[in-house]
Amino acid sequence: MFDPTLLRTFLVLSDTLSFTRTAERLGISQPTVSQHVGRLERAAGRSLVLRDTRAVTLTDNGEAMAGFARTILAAHDQAVAYFTGSAMSGRLRFGAADDLALTQLPRILRDFRQLHPQISLELTVAQSGLLHRRLLAGHLDLVFIKENPGETEGQLVRRDRLVWAGLPSTRIDPGDVVPLITYPNPSLSRLTAVRSLEDAGRTWRVTCTTREINGVLAAVRAGLGVTPLAQSLIPADLSIPPAGSGLPPLGDVDLTLVANPRAPVAPVAALTAAILSSGADPLAPARR
Repeated sequence: MFDPTLLRTFLVLSDTLSFTRTAERLGISQPTVSQHVGRLERAAGRSLVLRDTRAVTLTDNGEAMAGFARTILAAHDQAVAYFTGSAMSGRLRFGAADDLALTQLPRILRDFRQLHPQISLELTVAQSGLLHRRLLAGHLDLVFIKENPGETEGQLVRRDRLVWAGLPSTRIDPGDVVPLITYPNPSLSRLTAVRSLEDAGRTWRVTCTTREINGVLAAVRAGLGVTPLAQSLIPADLSIPPAGSGLPPLGDVDLTLVANPRAPVAPVAALTAAILSSGADPLAPARR
């Protein structure tokens, strides 16, 4: 009843909420995207998308269709893999930087497990430095981490800006001590923030140290200070402090996939491809 091609187009649209970006990511024209959505709406007999000159939103039926589409496509791809004899099996030890849980990565991993049920996926969530050391020690097969530009070892997923994030009501004057919320050492974002503050001659103090992104965000939302975050990961209720605060720029950060050369090639390649070629931007903020 539902053509997989139409479902794939609709899934990308449900994540981008943009006919233009959907066309760009799928490599098709915008009219074709509209045609696919229209055909899917006719097949379902329901309106799935509301659009005007400023925004695209999903209807309740559209939200339901997005959920069904993921299940249908996962089952479809699993069946294709089974009957073509390409189903993979084995163990895949994957590590992801803690703050990347704020992105579409959890959904991508869920879809990967549905597509490859015979792969035993083991997930480790930690700071980038710890994950990289575990990869080098042979304890992980693939890691999704943050690295300094110019020091990137693996496959670049995106180069992002590292910025300060705080409550919109947080005010820091140029002469104030900077209240810093951060991970414990070793942490790329912490080292970058401290180095930038000291190079700029700013006095700082740590007001909260936590090992989890939820702890970082809770402290920021409590008004305890500011924290360095990749710009694409800033939640909607937080913002970048105004230029008048005098906080120094933090530069760029690379979000990369690094593989263990001794790891099983096929499962690592499959997960790498799933992250890089996901219809949705893998680093877009997760919809809540």
